[in-house]
Amino acid sequence: MLFGLDGVEIGLIIVFLCLFGGILSGFPVAFAIGGAAVISFAIIAGLDSAGVLQHNAIDRGTDAYRALIDSGVHPDTVSSFRYPDLPTYAGPLFDRGWEIALDRNIAFIVNRMNERVFAGQSIETLLAVLMFVLMGITLERSKIANDLLTTMAKVFGPLPGGLAVSVVVVGAFLAASTGIVGATVVTMGLLSLPTMLRNNYSPELATGVIAASGTLGQIIPPSIVIVLLGTLAGDLYSAAQEQRAQEAGCSNALTYLGESAVVSVGTLFQAALLPGIMLAVLYATYAFVYALLKPHKAPPLILDDNGGEVITRNEALSWFLGAPVALIGGLILAGTLGFVGSQDVSVGSYSQRSESAVLRTNVSAQCQASMIDLHGQEKWDIAVSQQQSIDDAGGVQESRALTEDEQAEQLSQNIATAPVIGTGVGVAFILLALVLTTARGVKPSADPRKLWVGLSGVALGLLVDVFLISPLTTPGVTILLLAVPLVLTFYGCKYATFLLGQNQLLRVVFPPLILIIAVLGSILGGITNPTPAAALGAGGAIMLAAFRRLRDEEKSGKMVIMTSFAIVIMILIGVNFDLRVSRNDVPVEDWIAFIVAQCAYLFSIFGILFACWVLFRGMVLTPIVRETAKVTSMVFTILIGSQLLNLVVISFGGEHYIQQFLRSFDSEIQVFLIVMLVLFVLGFVLDFLEIIYIVIPIVGPVIYGGTMDPKWVTIMIAVNLQTSFLTPPFGFALFYLRGVAPKEVTTGHIYRGIIPFVFIQVFGLLLLWMFPSVVTIVPNLIGH
Repeated sequence: MLFGLDGVEIGLIIVFLCLFGGILSGFPVAFAIGGAAVISFAIIAGLDSAGVLQHNAIDRGTDAYRALIDSGVHPDTVSSFRYPDLPTYAGPLFDRGWEIALDRNIAFIVNRMNERVFAGQSIETLLAVLMFVLMGITLERSKIANDLLTTMAKVFGPLPGGLAVSVVVVGAFLAASTGIVGATVVTMGLLSLPTMLRNNYSPELATGVIAASGTLGQIIPPSIVIVLLGTLAGDLYSAAQEQRAQEAGCSNALTYLGESAVVSVGTLFQAALLPGIMLAVLYATYAFVYALLKPHKAPPLILDDNGGEVITRNEALSWFLGAPVALIGGLILAGTLGFVGSQDVSVGSYSQRSESAVLRTNVSAQCQASMIDLHGQEKWDIAVSQQQSIDDAGGVQESRALTEDEQAEQLSQNIATAPVIGTGVGVAFILLALVLTTARGVKPSADPRKLWVGLSGVALGLLVDVFLISPLTTPGVTILLLAVPLVLTFYGCKYATFLLGQNQLLRVVFPPLILIIAVLGSILGGITNPTPAAALGAGGAIMLAAFRRLRDEEKSGKMVIMTSFAIVIMILIGVNFDLRVSRNDVPVEDWIAFIVAQCAYLFSIFGILFACWVLFRGMVLTPIVRETAKVTSMVFTILIGSQLLNLVVISFGGEHYIQQFLRSFDSEIQVFLIVMLVLFVLGFVLDFLEIIYIVIPIVGPVIYGGTMDPKWVTIMIAVNLQTSFLTPPFGFALFYLRGVAPKEVTTGHIYRGIIPFVFIQVFGLLLLWMFPSVVTIVPNLIGH
C-alpha cells in the first residue's frame, strides 16, 4: 500500500486535493468542481491500472465472517472499522475496472440530470430557487431595502443602539425575501455601514451586526439553503430509514417507525422559522446591551417626529394592543368553542376506513424486539390491545359505498354540527376590522365616522352569516347576502387605507411584509408547495418594484394596485367556486364566477407585463434578469459538477468507506458531532452549494439513518454553516463585507466585530441542542 494507506484513503485524498486546488486556482467554482471530478478520476484510474492503489476488503467467504453473520449481525453493518480482526484480501480499487466504472458513471449522470435538472420530480422544487432568487434580487435592486432601512432607523434610532437594531430587523426582512447570504451582506453593507459610521457607531459593532444579519438568509425561510437542503434531506431520510428498518428485521420504515419516513421543504420551512427569529432576537439584544454598556460607541439618533400626530399612551394601548387582542382572541375563542370553523358538510359516496393500531403487530420476532426497543414496551402493549379489539370486531373496516339513506343521514348530522360562522368569512372580516382599528390608532385626530361605518359593516357581515347563511347556501347567494356588509366595510377600509398611507412606517413596511406573509403563509399553512409560493413572491416583488418606480417618476401606481386586487379576486373565486365548466351540469353562478376569474386572470397577466415594462423602461429589469440568470445557472452548474464528483467518490468505494467509518461509532451523537465539526471546517473553503451537493449526500445516509429528528438535523446543519460563514479568518460573509466596506474600516475591525456574534451563533446552536422543541414545535402544531 502506498504510504501505508488504503487505496480508498489515497483516492479520497486525491479527490479533495483536486477539488481544493481547483477552487484556489481562481477558476469559476461551478466549473472547477466538474474539472476536479474529471482530473481526480483520471489520476485514480491511472494509479489503479498501474497497480499502485490496493484496497483491503473483508473476505466474506471465511468462517469468521460466516460465524459473525450467524450470530445475528446484519451484513450491512460489518466493516473493518468495527471488526478489525476479520480476514481481508487486497484487491484493485475499481472492482470491475475503471472502464466499467466510467461507463456506469456516464449513464448515471445522464439519468440523474434528467431526473433532477430537466424532467424529473425534483425540477419543480428546484424551480423555487429561480423564483426566490428573482424575488430577492428584485427587492434589492428596486431600493425597497433602502426605504426599509431608512424607516426602521427612524423607529429604533432614538433607542440605545437603535440603528444597529434596525439593521438586524431589515436584515431579517431581506433574509426572508432574498434568502441569499452574499446579496444581503453586500446590500446591508452598502446601505447601512456609511450611515452607522457617520453617526459615530463603532466600526466593530457596525460591521459585526451587518455581517451577522446578512447570514440570516441561511436560516430564515424562504431560504434557498433550506430549499436545496430539503430536496436532498427528503430522499436521504427516506432511504436511510428504509435501510435502518431492514437492519432491524422489519419489512419497511413505516412498520418500524410507526409513521412514514417523509420530510418536505415546507416542513423544514416551518422548522426554521423559530430558530431564525431566535437568532435575530439574540443579535438585536446584544446590540442593545452593548449600547447600554458603551453608549459612546452606539449613540441614539435624534430624528424627526411622526409628522406632528400626537398619540397618547391610552390611545396606543387601546388601538394597537387592546383592539387586536380582542379581535384575534375573540376569533380564536370562537373557533375553540365551535362557533367559527369549516362549514363544509359534503358527504362522500364511500365510508371512511376504520383506524388501525398505532403500530403494526403482525411482524417477525426480530422486528418485534426492535420495535419494542424503539417505541417502548408500553406503546407496544397498547398496539397489541388495539389490534386485538380490531380483530374481535371483525378486523379493520374497509371503505364501502354508502346508501342514499346513509348519505342523507350523514348530511343531516354534518349540518347540525356545522359552525354558525364559516372560517373564510370570519377571518376575512376580522382582518378588515384590524385594518380599521389600526387606522384609528395611527391617526386619532382624523374624523372616525367612516371607520365606524366600516366596523358596522364588519358586525353586520358576521350577523348575516349567523342568521341568513347556512352550510348549504351556495357561494353565489352568499356573496349577494354579504354584498351590503362588504360595501360598508370597504367604504371604511378605503378611508383607513388613506390614513395608513400617511404613516411612513406602515407605508414602507406593509407591502414587503404582506408579500413575505403571503409567500410563507401559503407554505407554512400547507396551502401550496414552495414552487407556486415562490412564483407568487416573484410576481409580487416585480409589482412592488414597479410601484416604487412609478412613485419615483411621480406617476400613478393604480394599475399595479388594481393588478394586486385582480390576483386576490382570482384566488378567492378559485377557493370558493367550482370552476370546472366541463361538467355536465354547471350552475349559473359557477359560470359567472368562471368568467370573472378568467377576466381577473387576463387582467393580472396584463398588469404583470405592465410592471415588467415599467422596470424595463427604467433600466431595472435587465440587471435583475441578468443577475437572476447568473445565480441560478451557477446553482445548476454546481449541481451537475457536484454529481460528477460524487460519482467519482462512489465509483472507487469512497462514499461507502466514509459511511462505514462513521457507523463504527456506537453513539450517533458522536457521529453527528464529527459531521458538524467537518461541515464547520469545510465551510471555511466551500460555499453552501458545494457542501450541500458534495458532502451531505456522502454523510447524509448516516446522520439521517438514526433516531434523531430529520428536521432538527437539517436546521442544525444550516445554523452550523451559518456560523462557519461568520467565523474569522475565512468566513464568506466577512469577504463579502470587506469588498464593500470603506477604506477607514479595516479587516481587523471586521474580525473583532464579528467575534461576539460567532459566540452568539454558538450559543444559539447550544440552545437548539438542549431544546430541540424550538425546531419541532411549529411543524408539530401545524401538523405537517
